[in-house]
Amino acid sequence: MGYSANGSAAEAKRLKFLIYGRTGWIGGLLGKLCEAQGIDYVYGSGRLENRVSLESDISNFNPTHVFNAAGVTGRPNVDWCETHKVETIRANVVGTLTLADVCREKGLILINFATGCIFEYDSGHPIGSGIGFKEEDIPNFIGSFYSKTKAAVEDLLKNYDNVCTLRVRMPISSDLANPRNFITKITRYEKVVNIPNSMTILDELLPISIEMAKRNLTGIWNFTNPGVVSHNEILEMYKEYIDRNFTWKNFSLDEQAKVIVAPRSNNELDTTKINKEFPELLPIKESLLKYVFKPNQKTSVA
Repeated sequence: MGYSANGSAAEAKRLKFLIYGRTGWIGGLLGKLCEAQGIDYVYGSGRLENRVSLESDISNFNPTHVFNAAGVTGRPNVDWCETHKVETIRANVVGTLTLADVCREKGLILINFATGCIFEYDSGHPIGSGIGFKEEDIPNFIGSFYSKTKAAVEDLLKNYDNVCTLRVRMPISSDLANPRNFITKITRYEKVVNIPNSMTILDELLPISIEMAKRNLTGIWNFTNPGVVSHNEILEMYKEYIDRNFTWKNFSLDEQAKVIVAPRSNNELDTTKINKEFPELLPIKESLLKYVFKPNQKTSVA
């Protein structure tokens, strides 16, 4: 990443990360990355909505940066948020804002893992056009309560100059056993829609989030790989690299709507900004092959 070996080791010693979201998928992966890079880190024990407990975490550990990978996405999916609205607000809005406010008071940058599921294709950004939503665009998807809370908190966080908001979408990792992995999810569904979307390959992008902390970057970032990939394209790769006998069925958005409570967001995010800062970032299909399918390959090469 442009550092000499000595420089990066010395830099790692200077860094101290306070991470929220110990039990979460991204939070857990962040801890492993810190260990691999020799970065001192600790998981916050405070509740995000409890200001005093956050202040206590910060004074006990004295971090250089704070990461927020906590929050509510719902189990087994975002439909949970439709029936647990107060809990969703408490975690996703009150908690995140409290953490941002405490960090600002302490002069700390907060790297906040947010969502890009706050947009949907529209006449200005049609499917397949290659025109993605930019960082400064106003969210146009409020079909689910989860997305509504995320759009609201992102808008408020714009006023905090110490926050780096990373819009994650449909996260994927090389751990194909993880039920949170987008690939694992769609291989287990009875039927899937087939829509091109921007997605986040965590194996490639999470190390970039650490690099962003090192560079003290702030503001909103579309935190996805460049380009889009559809459900069927991913499942074709799965069939080619993992299971030659795998089959799936598609259904339409109208058919999907009958079996889910809240509509789902489908969109393409513009990655010009992150690409400029990290030109090495791979396009989504290349990243899928390099980080997910080739390392997990079970089929013999035809």
